[in-house]
Amino acid sequence: MLYKLLADAVVLVHFLWIVFLFLGALWGRRSRTIKIFHLSGLAFALIIQIFGWFCPLTHLEAWLRAKHNPNLTYAGSFIIYYVERIVYIEISHYIVLIVTLLLGGLNVWIYLRK
Repeated sequence: MLYKLLADAVVLVHFLWIVFLFLGALWGRRSRTIKIFHLSGLAFALIIQIFGWFCPLTHLEAWLRAKHNPNLTYAGSFIIYYVERIVYIEISHYIVLIVTLLLGGLNVWIYLRK
């Protein structure tokens, strides 16, 4: 049960990370530390998209779910179910890459537009 709870927590953190990548520039304009962390996160997101890698949080969540029950089919809470659908959306790799580039450009524009 502990592994399942940890896996659900990882999915929630993953979702919050994605929200931070989208909206972090709004917070980063006021804090240099957040700005550096946000831009580093965007750069990392771009790198994993270019090389076709998966986010380490995805690997952690899969490992935790396998530790809980390797044959487990989805049986979690509805909130986690829908958060997973957002985090692990099934769209083309190229669309994700384009959205990542646009997101990075938008955030750089927000930072430079003082």
